[in-house]
Amino acid sequence: MKNYTLLCLTIISTFSFNCYAQQSKVNSADKKYDNYAYIDAIKTYEKVALKGYKSQEMFEKLGNSYYFNSDFDGAAKWYGELFAMNTNPEPEYYYRYAQSLKSTGQTDKANKILDEFNAKYKSDHRGKLYKEDVNYLDQIKANTGRYKIEDAGVNSKYSDYGSFVYNNKLYFASARDTGNFSQRKHKWTGEYFTNLYDADIDTTNNGASKVRKFKSALNSKFHEATPVFTKDGTTIYFTRNNYVNGKKGKDENKITLVKIYKATLKNNGKWGNITELPFDSDNYSTAHPALSPDEKTLYFASDMPGTLGQSDIYRVSINSGGGYGKPENLGKTINTEGKETFPYITNEQEIYFASDGHPGLGGLDVFVGQLEDNGTISGIQNLGADINSPKDDFAYIIDPVSRLGYFSSNKDGGLGSDDIYKFIETKKIKCIQELNGNITDSKTGAVLPDAKVTLYEGGSTIPKNTVITDSAGLYYFPVECGKSYNVRAEKQDYSTKEITITIGKLTGKTSLPIALDPLLCKVTIGDDLGKCFKIKRIYFDLDKSNIRTEAALDLEKILIVLNDNPSMKLEIRSHTDSRASFKYNEVLSNRRAKSTVQWLIKNGIARNRLLAKGFGETQLVNKCADDVSCTEAEHQENRRSEFIITAL
Repeated sequence: MKNYTLLCLTIISTFSFNCYAQQSKVNSADKKYDNYAYIDAIKTYEKVALKGYKSQEMFEKLGNSYYFNSDFDGAAKWYGELFAMNTNPEPEYYYRYAQSLKSTGQTDKANKILDEFNAKYKSDHRGKLYKEDVNYLDQIKANTGRYKIEDAGVNSKYSDYGSFVYNNKLYFASARDTGNFSQRKHKWTGEYFTNLYDADIDTTNNGASKVRKFKSALNSKFHEATPVFTKDGTTIYFTRNNYVNGKKGKDENKITLVKIYKATLKNNGKWGNITELPFDSDNYSTAHPALSPDEKTLYFASDMPGTLGQSDIYRVSINSGGGYGKPENLGKTINTEGKETFPYITNEQEIYFASDGHPGLGGLDVFVGQLEDNGTISGIQNLGADINSPKDDFAYIIDPVSRLGYFSSNKDGGLGSDDIYKFIETKKIKCIQELNGNITDSKTGAVLPDAKVTLYEGGSTIPKNTVITDSAGLYYFPVECGKSYNVRAEKQDYSTKEITITIGKLTGKTSLPIALDPLLCKVTIGDDLGKCFKIKRIYFDLDKSNIRTEAALDLEKILIVLNDNPSMKLEIRSHTDSRASFKYNEVLSNRRAKSTVQWLIKNGIARNRLLAKGFGETQLVNKCADDVSCTEAEHQENRRSEFIITAL
């Protein structure tokens, strides 16, 4: 995937030994780098580096030269050398290094770099997105396994990408053999400039064949890419180099810019009236147009003033008279300090796009979000590891009815640097929300870091996910829309609390803050729960085993403790006074213990957490044994139940 972003860097020598000779070579490489001849620059830089020459700027440029060509193995190697120098790299290098590491399968190391990135550059939106979605790999895993993917049948050993389907033809850009190679190679990538091509689609198996160069004035001797047609086929929008009077247009920094052009179909069947759009500029790029289903809005990527990152996604209204409104940045709900590009809109108000700023597998990943009426984007999700890979994956299009589509990628196993793949989506993406919240002290409101938060699906007792709250007491879980979950929060010296929540049916975020109560006392197995939590003993009327009203009020307190401590188990011990026979009291105490257990079960406590045991008159708490004269109040003290903890 090609990157048209310029980084203006200055080489500072860090060696004195043999400095002049090596610096001369570096200067030569710098000239190639500054002219975007990255392939040639790499050769010289690496020769110098292998001789032991080290420089922060040289390692930055070496890493960039590989990164801009999506060679993430090489980028990871040289960014690693940069970080090994214990320098103070710019924030962009933290992110590029992490992306490169992810692309080479070093996810744990990449996440460590992202943690450092977020801690050091808290204002960078990409770090916040990563921190808010530390379980992003869970979402990617959940969205994987929904596609059948094949080669599109149009690829060459050169770059092929950016497809669009119209009138049973597949249109795309290709850098395949088109003429004078020596004059038409791009210095950045060493590849040929792209032109537009088309191929017939075989409707019987969705294959493509008979690749042809798109013979029209739309193709110039420089870059053309990413065409999109109106439904009636009379208008086309496409991307082209800033091409002025037969020459490439460049900005003041000698960057070759790209613009969106429009052409219309003339009566003779040829394309004409090729004009750049009024919001194009000689000072920034616009690229990769996409039409809304009603064709009243054009979406595109640009680095125009107001862009948050390397490129953002914009939209502009198409007026009924053919004019255009003012371009509008889609904002931070979708755009990051990285690159967002290649938008595609469906009639289900979905926006598909490629990004290296949202948490993904490395390089560009394809994401989908929901276009809201207020202009924001909600419920952004990674499409999963079928479409996405550690390399660049982009230019995703889909027919929302047949669920057939195409995307582009430079993933391993392709024919060229970029290839086009066809797919069928066998199962629609799950509606995923983010469930989040913070854990606090119910008395002081203080946040509680390092609390354990466990997610259970429905009535399951098997944990679905477990996280530890961060320094701000925050937790995050990906959850499915419309489902019910139990969330259990635990921390030492606090009562465990479990809350049931039903997630809404729309994508977005659901907040569930949980306040934990400090323990009044610490309990262990064998302790009397009633004493610890200052719960009165459960009393019974003479010769009765039914729960008294005041006893039910006290049992409510036991119920709360059990609900707040889901792993706690109790042995209910029931006792009688000494009146009546020994055998009768033994039976009565067993009935009272079972009556207490049944009340708790009726109110939601699992049977396997409770054990009933009657002790009759064997454990009197005072002198009131047989034949001892006692008051009614004294006998009442012996008619009781106790709650002994058997498991925590």
